[in-house]
Amino acid sequence: MSNLALFLSTLALLAWLAAPATLAVLAGFSAWTRNPLKLNHCWRLAETLLVFSMGTTLLLAAALLIDLQSTSAISSLAVPGRWFGLFPTGIAAWMALMVGFIGWVILRFSERYLRGDPGRERFQPWFLLTIACVLALIMTNNLLVLAGAWVGVSISLHQLLTLYPERPQARMAAVQKFIVSRFGDALVVGGVVLLYLHHGTFYLPDMILAQNAAPSSSLALTFASVAFALAAILKCAQIPFHGWLLRVMEAPTPVSALLHAGVINLGGFLWLRLFPVFDGFTVGHLILLVIGGLTAVIAVLTMMTQYSVKHALAWSTCSQMGFMLFEIGMGAYTLALLHLLAHSLYKAHSFLASGRTVKASAVGVFARERSFSGLFWALLTGGLSAAILLQFPALIEGNVVFGALLVLAVSSAVIAVPPGATTLSRARIALLALLLVPAYGVLHALVGPAVPDHAQFEIPFVAYGIALAFMGVLVSMSALILHGGQSRLSRDLWKHFSKGLYLELMFDRVTHRLASEALNAPNMLKRIPHHPFTMEKRS
Repeated sequence: MSNLALFLSTLALLAWLAAPATLAVLAGFSAWTRNPLKLNHCWRLAETLLVFSMGTTLLLAAALLIDLQSTSAISSLAVPGRWFGLFPTGIAAWMALMVGFIGWVILRFSERYLRGDPGRERFQPWFLLTIACVLALIMTNNLLVLAGAWVGVSISLHQLLTLYPERPQARMAAVQKFIVSRFGDALVVGGVVLLYLHHGTFYLPDMILAQNAAPSSSLALTFASVAFALAAILKCAQIPFHGWLLRVMEAPTPVSALLHAGVINLGGFLWLRLFPVFDGFTVGHLILLVIGGLTAVIAVLTMMTQYSVKHALAWSTCSQMGFMLFEIGMGAYTLALLHLLAHSLYKAHSFLASGRTVKASAVGVFARERSFSGLFWALLTGGLSAAILLQFPALIEGNVVFGALLVLAVSSAVIAVPPGATTLSRARIALLALLLVPAYGVLHALVGPAVPDHAQFEIPFVAYGIALAFMGVLVSMSALILHGGQSRLSRDLWKHFSKGLYLELMFDRVTHRLASEALNAPNMLKRIPHHPFTMEKRS
């Protein structure tokens, strides 16, 4: 490694680190000043810093690509990365680019959306601090810093969820999430300590090098996988810990977009970052497979029965996070990273455009009709996509479960077309859905090099059985709900799934009680008629 390469790499990493550091300083300044002119300058400066973050991330990505072409055994970024506490990898670059872009879009939206709102000045510093903590979590090479940033994200997000403290429902939901997050924080800290006991260091690159050189396992490593799996389940709002996600809809739309697009997926990132330190399929993988698969199935079926746009989006987030953790449990790390990136972009757009969606959908309740035409097109499109995957099995790494997921995604895009659509419209949508297969192949080739090598990851037979069982249940239950007509079974399924099978009740009651005690307001949810966000005064 030449001195010039070391110098340029040092400059690139310093610039990369400058973005979250400056955002944190700007957050402190905007919280301190009361000068309206300076606060307006802070909004513009924050947008500039997020653009700068994206630019430095692209510069870092270019350096990583040069390293891939280099014959040197030592990366030009490794040494300065250790100096500054950074771990520049392909996954970190993709995540930092996505967070910077989504943060920039939400900030621009919020500047107009909150103009004249009393919560506008409180929003900016906590929003910037949340983004800074997420970027720090993505960039660091030290697991202690990672754990600290993990805690920082949830604490700063809590301030955004309580942007309107006069709303008792919002406060209750935020405190419920706060309680769940503290359990998740404890699990992450415990997992970090267990990894230290096994590897003797807090530096992630050293752990990965040691595991690659001599794969090892221990009781501490097994318990660490369990701790990180449970932390990811709590962060990603998986069943039965998902009730808070449905109740934080009281928060402003930009906060909902940030939560669903840039924060809730950190459980997936945690595993994409840490899986190389484990020796193959662990107990943690099994937990992610079972809980993620169960959540995906129930959340998809529940989402199909929702009429509220925001509640449907919340259940959609729950299901997509379930699929992502399910994929990680099956060792489909590249697919999981693609899922994380695509879902974040899609969900940010969905929330920011939710008002337009409500206006476009204000045509009354759609009739629940049988649509055998839709079923025919879904089967045809799914069959064609399956035939393509049989011809090119490398697209799904030769794994039948990954293939089933892709075929299901293609088929569901067609079957969701309203019954009144013309044949030509259905054919066009079917063609677009079929193009998902080659599009996935291109994206897999683009993102794949960023994921550490996992070709030796072996999936046990029982994992295949569990995964295929979930796929079978999802397909059969979806068919009953969508095409069961007015049969009693279909009506009962619709009724119970519209309530999420009531699976959040037990955990929700516990957190509701704790939240009421924390707020010292056991009667806070009593409302005055026509004033839904005004607390009832005691007589």
